[in-house]
Amino acid sequence: MDNLTREAAAGRIMVALDYPEAAAAEALLGALQGIPCYMKVGMQLFYAAGPAFVAGLKEQGYNVFLDLKMHDIPNTVKGGASSITKLGVDMFNVHAAGGLRMMESALEGVEAVLPAGAKRPAVIAVTQLTSTSQAVLNEEIGISGSTEAAVLRYAALAKQAGLDGVVASPQEVQVIKAACGSAFQTVTPGIRPAGADAGDQSRIMTPRQALMQGTDYMVIGRPITASADPRSALESIIEELI
Repeated sequence: MDNLTREAAAGRIMVALDYPEAAAAEALLGALQGIPCYMKVGMQLFYAAGPAFVAGLKEQGYNVFLDLKMHDIPNTVKGGASSITKLGVDMFNVHAAGGLRMMESALEGVEAVLPAGAKRPAVIAVTQLTSTSQAVLNEEIGISGSTEAAVLRYAALAKQAGLDGVVASPQEVQVIKAACGSAFQTVTPGIRPAGADAGDQSRIMTPRQALMQGTDYMVIGRPITASADPRSALESIIEELI
């Protein structure tokens, strides 16, 4: 694997803006100003701050992953995808568990409103949450077999639907790439620098380990956002990747 430049390494990192209101997120943005990382806006912040916050991120030049995990009937997801596309985000996701037609409908919703010649957002699918252990998968969700097998089944379905990639744990990146091709993108939560608290994640790796697995993007939240010095925490992760 070739060494990454500092800018390329920063671009692989999606900072999870998991805040209850815009002011806290804006304070973090101020601390990280000038570092060209991706910003991930999830349900908590989006429901509190709305589309205007996303528009502000785009005005500041950030790539934005809108992490709302749509999972509904195909027509509803199609409409949601159209609304998200109008926001100008660079990536958003749906749940692969919604099935092939639902995922296809998400792409239809994008194409319905995408201006001619504009680059469409990447659409990816959630396979299994990184908090899902083998026991939870089998005994609570009701899916038999291994977590890896369940992830691969959903990844293959997402590729069949024409999606650009999946959200999966870093532990599954290599098998997903082998099954779906190297261009099929992987976005990996469950990234924890060495010595960091695992929190509620079950399937984790360090940033360097995830990069060596071949992941395209790594989602990192609390190791940065809960740090006393978020900028230094992010810079340390970037240094680990180059």
